[in-house]
Amino acid sequence: MAIAAVAVSLLAMLPMAFIIWVAFQTGWDTVYRLVFRPRVGELLANTVLLVLCTVPLGIVLSVALAWLTERSDLPGARLWAWLSVAPLAVPAFVHSYSWITLIPGLHGLKAGVLISVIAYFPFLYLPIAAALRRLDPALEDAAASLGLGPWRIFFRVVLPQLRLAICGGSLLVGLHLLAEYGLYVFIRFDTFTTAIVDQFQSTFNGPAANMLAGVLILCCFVLLGIEVLVRGEERYARVGSGAARQSPPVRLGRTTLPCLLVPAFTALLSLGVPALTIGRWLVAGGASVWRLDEIGLALEQTLFLAVAGAVLATLAAIPMAWLSIRAPGPAQRLLEGFNYMVGSLPGVVVALALVTITVRVLLPLYQTLATILFAYALMFLPRAIISLRASIAQAPVELERAAANLGRSPLNALWATTIRLSAPGAAAGIALVGLGIMNELTATQMLAPNGTRTLALAFWAYSGEIDYAAAAPYALIMVGASLPLTWLLYVQSKRMAGR
Repeated sequence: MAIAAVAVSLLAMLPMAFIIWVAFQTGWDTVYRLVFRPRVGELLANTVLLVLCTVPLGIVLSVALAWLTERSDLPGARLWAWLSVAPLAVPAFVHSYSWITLIPGLHGLKAGVLISVIAYFPFLYLPIAAALRRLDPALEDAAASLGLGPWRIFFRVVLPQLRLAICGGSLLVGLHLLAEYGLYVFIRFDTFTTAIVDQFQSTFNGPAANMLAGVLILCCFVLLGIEVLVRGEERYARVGSGAARQSPPVRLGRTTLPCLLVPAFTALLSLGVPALTIGRWLVAGGASVWRLDEIGLALEQTLFLAVAGAVLATLAAIPMAWLSIRAPGPAQRLLEGFNYMVGSLPGVVVALALVTITVRVLLPLYQTLATILFAYALMFLPRAIISLRASIAQAPVELERAAANLGRSPLNALWATTIRLSAPGAAAGIALVGLGIMNELTATQMLAPNGTRTLALAFWAYSGEIDYAAAAPYALIMVGASLPLTWLLYVQSKRMAGR
């Protein structure tokens, strides 16, 4: 497993190695002038403020929704739980498209934070809700017997046990904020990613864009360091029978109506606005916007790439996810960081690195299916690792040791215990990666074989021409095609909790 994790991590380092190589060729003097300039400071301030505002708001919203849907007697809790996951089916740039066509003057940091929270909070809600379902109620009973009130029990007993889920979800959201492009282009909010794409479009392989990508990698290092410090090395699996029961739901009483407003208002902003906007443009466009031959081909190609790339990324994530739980340490954290760094890079940087490598070294692989699938596996590796890591963390290592003591080989012992117990996490990882691939834009444009036209590429082409009516069918089908993956993600998160 360690050898496989090292191999995957080295492959994940290819885009960063490409940036270092470009910097070496550019020369230190030029690098210094490109990095230490006011424009970089402005982009850094925008990106840092975006992360600092979005992640805490997403945590508060997700914890509130997860507690209401999993631990209270909220009316329609199962429906609200599903509606809290469903926004994942709406691509981030479709959220932005919906809001900007509804409110044309929506721009800047406030718009970026609003849409980012709406688009990405399910990445936090899912692991937090799954962790809440599996908490041992005996710990809360013990705290109550010692005289602690409900609020003190929540902050001293429940919240610390959610730390791994919150850290993993926050890291995933942070990486998305660093790498997102389409969302911020619509609202004209400049980040490192939008500036990098602009530079590449104007100069293709410009040193300025590569140096911006280098600063983005440093931002990723900071995120990883914070996540490691906050996560700690505590054990989250339980040995023994514990309390084989669920916590009784908390009665909301007079606060039922105000509590209902939280998931209802969230669903209105995250699902109602896109539904209203897409429906309005479909009505405005009429039957002429439904070009069935184009749409059918785009849907077929999108589904194939999503499924193949998701399976490949999840298989590649297994060694690193296992190592991060079973053998934590400085070397493991360094390897894990390599896997996360590529997830923070814009698709255009990963794509350009692979274009350069295939053209100069592996020309037969240039613009082939193998190259685009490899790019997807690298870009969405963090999603798969985080999903698997949370699932493996709750599989006691004693089961592996017991299987080995009964005569099974190490690999068989691993397969018979941890891998099978983490199957729900693997399914959740496949769904998460598939959703990401369905919405990917820039890497697909540069690496896909000639003639490839996915739903995202078609939507972007029409919306770039300000033909929002023609783009609406592709937005609708992207949402419809993503719903089964979102449902799978929701179901697997239930299975991870033994339900």
